[in-house]
Amino acid sequence: MDSTTISIFSSTLMTGLETFQSNFLWALIIGFILAFAFGFGMGGNDVANAFGTSVGSKVLTIRNAYILATIVETLGAILVGYNVTDTMRKSVVDVAIYQDKPEALFLGQLAILGGSSIWLLIATFSHLPVSATHSSVGATIGFSLLIKGTQGINWWMVLRIVGSWFLSPVLSGFISAILYMIVDFAVLRRKHPLKCGLRLLPIFLFFCIAFNAFAVSYQGSKILGLSSVPLWLALAISLALGLLAGLVMQFVAIPRLEAWVKKGGENNEKVAEIPMNLNVITVGTLSQLNVQDEKQLPIGMTSKHAQPKFHPSVKGFLKWFLPAKHRQEDSETLRLFSSLQVFTACFAGFAHGANDVSNAIAPVVALMAIYKDLDVMQPAPTPIWLLFFGTASVCIGLWCLGDKVIRTVGTKMSEINPCSGFTIEFGAGMTAILASKAENQRHQILKQADKELWNNFSTFIAFGIGIEIVGYGLKHLFGFDSILT
Repeated sequence: MDSTTISIFSSTLMTGLETFQSNFLWALIIGFILAFAFGFGMGGNDVANAFGTSVGSKVLTIRNAYILATIVETLGAILVGYNVTDTMRKSVVDVAIYQDKPEALFLGQLAILGGSSIWLLIATFSHLPVSATHSSVGATIGFSLLIKGTQGINWWMVLRIVGSWFLSPVLSGFISAILYMIVDFAVLRRKHPLKCGLRLLPIFLFFCIAFNAFAVSYQGSKILGLSSVPLWLALAISLALGLLAGLVMQFVAIPRLEAWVKKGGENNEKVAEIPMNLNVITVGTLSQLNVQDEKQLPIGMTSKHAQPKFHPSVKGFLKWFLPAKHRQEDSETLRLFSSLQVFTACFAGFAHGANDVSNAIAPVVALMAIYKDLDVMQPAPTPIWLLFFGTASVCIGLWCLGDKVIRTVGTKMSEINPCSGFTIEFGAGMTAILASKAENQRHQILKQADKELWNNFSTFIAFGIGIEIVGYGLKHLFGFDSILT
């Protein structure tokens, strides 16, 4: 092929790209607006929940909660969130089948953003606990079924994502149960539980920081140059950071935390000022309900009748091993774990940023990639500025809608004390980080699980049907029939 032919071929490609960009600039602009609306609704619907307990118990002001949430959401999205973005935009559907119709894939991303953002905003203002991930996956499958039928849908990936809706709550519950039993035997059953709890904190912090550091550094973000970090170096970095965090907790934070717990204050043992109807837990809304309802024990002491003694029988062992249902806990220990829910809320926020923030920008990343060079394969990594865009939309939604959500997030809560809340949120955050390529939604639901599971599936199915309707309208009502077939 001589230089003249190459020049003509390149000129033809440029002409086609310029024509495409001219014809679909409006769609790109609308896509960014819808992506912002999607993230905005997500910030009000999900992120505020994680800090509801800390704000309600006066451990944090609402302003400080917003600041912390903004920081951890941004870190989660930038350090880990690229995984979910790549999965959502290229793995659910084989984009190669749209090589001859990039316009169809382009408009499909717009339909995903439109349906998902509108539904999430409706759910936010209606206080409905829906899943952004389920909406996105259902919408992606819906538009692909409309345009290409079952061709190109990665059913194995879909099954993995759907499977995570079952596995995640089970894994989260298992981790939380193990962690609670450790807290129960190492702290709550001791003669001086507050002292034992303070001794255990550096160990918890060590494992948490080391775990997060390893998740970030090993096979990490290509954008930040972490994808080539070897295993040994990732382990060394994780252990070093975990050890440093544990030492800071032991020698800097614990003395201040112990003084704060013992000092008490006007708001000591006060329940969060949130309307309550005790049925189910939502993300991060694990309150200090038991604190004011329980009869106060002598400070630093547990009731001698709180836990049955061990008897050499199966029934006796189970009564001794499992926490007594109506056991009274030490008030100072409850106050300690109440303050620690700030930490678990940050953990949950980081996990949310690593997962759901990417759902808001995955379609717009695809839009930008196709608009830029008309390549449906989207070989370039997610631009970091788009991750910041997604995080900004979520955080602005939090700042605008968070107060309303935080004050109503306590409805339909289970009666769970701060010790239980600490372990449940800790387990949920750990599970979410482990599943960062798939899904992060509603790990903390303990009651009405069947109803919640149906809500998840109904969201997924509803968006498949919804995108079919949107696609039909695009095809037959707005003149896009030639593009979408």
